[in-house]
Amino acid sequence: MSQEFRIETPRLIIRPWKDSDLPEFSKMNQDPEVRQFFPRLLSAEESAGFVNFYRQQLKENGFCFWAVELKATQEFIGFVGLGVCPPEMPFSPAVEIGWRLAKKYWNQGYATEAASAVLHAAFETFHLKEVVSFTALPNQKSMRIMEKIGMTHNPEDDFDHPKLDKNHWLCRHVVYRMTKEQFSNKAI
Repeated sequence: MSQEFRIETPRLIIRPWKDSDLPEFSKMNQDPEVRQFFPRLLSAEESAGFVNFYRQQLKENGFCFWAVELKATQEFIGFVGLGVCPPEMPFSPAVEIGWRLAKKYWNQGYATEAASAVLHAAFETFHLKEVVSFTALPNQKSMRIMEKIGMTHNPEDDFDHPKLDKNHWLCRHVVYRMTKEQFSNKAI
């Protein structure tokens, strides 16, 4: 898949990362509200490291967590995309869909719009058989997006995150799934 791969929605452009995205991405990762359901904030260096990782994933897999910008203003607003799950996850091997937006872009339907477009690409462009999404149990907002894009939750899939202490308030995670067959039936 080309480094120039992009997805357009009515209001958004989902595209490869630009160096100019880094300052806003770093600011987003230092916002306690944006990082509420993660164990800690990220430094500017850690944010840059994630962008480099996403770029490498794009080269290796043809997909990654891409940058998202508003069509009308070309402003970077966050990311959405696909990632290969680490092997220590109890549902691996799997490909996840994920998103994170800067706070000023919340509650405007952007995450749902972007995630729907990426889910479509997951099945129609990348021909994946299944996509998962997971989040900490308290993260109701992300779970609502998973439901809005048609993913389903089975409580038997829930798990304790392997990188968190069992007593950490974010340890318990939920898993949502969608198969190619479910996506095709939804599209009818």
